Amino acid sequence: MGGKCPHRSVKKRRYSHKTARRTKFELKGDDMVYAQVNKPDEEKTPLPVDEDLPGMGQYYCPHCDRYFSNKTVRDEHFKTKRHRRRVKQMMGPAPHTQLDAELAAGMGMPDNGPKLMSM
Repeated sequence: MGGKCPHRSVKKRRYSHKTARRTKFELKGDDMVYAQVNKPDEEKTPLPVDEDLPGMGQYYCPHCDRYFSNKTVRDEHFKTKRHRRRVKQMMGPAPHTQLDAELAAGMGMPDNGPKLMSM
């Protein structure tokens, strides 16, 4: 009468909703956010109404690239340490771009030095 449960070897594979949720709101890269934040005010456009985004896409944090359901939630987000770190990061030097990564890996244009003779 004791021992293991006879059904213990059968485990259900549960579908993970985390991966689907993670890809629902893809974050932009740091270089794209940096370019958007440091854009002149004349080039910035008002946010369009989008039914698929939280809060109809009207409550947006450009530094963190996140949408919020209402104004109070967005204002609470502005007080968090995560947001303040992100603002400080975006106000500093420009982050690395894809071109920098390719040049560091040796995939960019070859640098053969200056031309010695012109023909």
